[in-house]
Amino acid sequence: MFAADYEEAPPAMSVPKPAQQPAAALAEQEFDMFADILAAAPVVVNDQNPSLIDNWDDPDGYYRLILGEVLDKRYHVYNNLGKGVFSNVVLARDTVDGNTDVAIKIIRNNDTMYRAGMKEIAILKKLQEHDPQGKKHVIRMIRQFEHRNHLCVVFEALSLNLRQVLRKFGKDVGLNIRAVRVYAQQLFLSLSLLRQCNIIHADIKPDNILVNEAKNVLKLCDLGSASDVSENDITPYLVSRFYRAPEIILGLPYDPAIDMWSVGCTLYELYTGKILFPGRSNNQMLRCMMDLKGPFSKTLLRRGQFSAQHFDVDKQVFLQQEIDKLTRNEVVKSVVITKPTRDLRQRLLSPQVLAGVRDEEERQLIHQFVDLLDKTLTLNPEKRITVKEALKHPFIVWSRTSSRASTETTSAAATTTSS
Repeated sequence: MFAADYEEAPPAMSVPKPAQQPAAALAEQEFDMFADILAAAPVVVNDQNPSLIDNWDDPDGYYRLILGEVLDKRYHVYNNLGKGVFSNVVLARDTVDGNTDVAIKIIRNNDTMYRAGMKEIAILKKLQEHDPQGKKHVIRMIRQFEHRNHLCVVFEALSLNLRQVLRKFGKDVGLNIRAVRVYAQQLFLSLSLLRQCNIIHADIKPDNILVNEAKNVLKLCDLGSASDVSENDITPYLVSRFYRAPEIILGLPYDPAIDMWSVGCTLYELYTGKILFPGRSNNQMLRCMMDLKGPFSKTLLRRGQFSAQHFDVDKQVFLQQEIDKLTRNEVVKSVVITKPTRDLRQRLLSPQVLAGVRDEEERQLIHQFVDLLDKTLTLNPEKRITVKEALKHPFIVWSRTSSRASTETTSAAATTTSS
């Protein structure tokens, strides 16, 4: 499945942009575009508009926004960015702070969502206390306020999310390996901050990673599903399905390793433009994982609360759930899986794939990338690579100098052998 075909509600704080153009022209066009939007959204003062006094919310508790409205006497709203499970998100100009662009997350009006919003705010404050300079690539929260019974959270405004970057610049083919390396390093830095604060993000995917206008800096965002590591409530539906670690599906106790799995899935997607595990159910997800990584160990399966839904654990047989083509009824087939059918090296390092890569440095980088991916996607979370180890991996610390040294050493060894 191509990553560009993945559809969901526009993520929080993602700002649509025009097609790729030279930077100067893009900046000029963006300014004009914003001016047009602002002109079309004149300032609306609630007291002067009776239609805003009542009927503020829709039946689901989302705030009924009117472009041009001013929130908290300072934020002039001029674009509606979309709607998620917890909130709708708008783009506004902060008239108190030099008309700076900000993204405002307007939480749905009910007690459950309010509590979830306050929990996210507490987590964001904790992360910012441990990263006051904002160097660890997590979205910056500016402040919070309440508007007509809605909790509102103000964030820095960024440009695109990585799903949009893929659609615009790497649709169906992915991004350059050097760009993937830069993004990977920054993602692991964000994970290092989460680990330092004992926080699990629990929803890492391209949609929840934003980039700046130059597309060289990313920020991890949308911590609405995040929690402290001590809050280990076992559920088979935590994390968006394509990025869901096997221990979640099997019902094992989980820890920050689930975020590392999600990052591995995301990095594969960035490089190839394809979703790594496109299962339509948890059962199909497990089959996709075993096709890539081979069977689960019996020890791991015996520890899972939900393993029996998908396996005959004693016989180590996978219970593959399918829809019968004739009756349309669900049937279960017993399948014995002994080895992967097509691992990462076969997918990314085949002669056909590498034939198009003429740069020797790039070839080395791809080999290192596949090794890192393989370690992020270890089925057993206890053996999965840690953030600390990932930041020291050759793919992350790669430099042209080290690459040339490696090439020269290899050439010298070949010369010595031949002589």
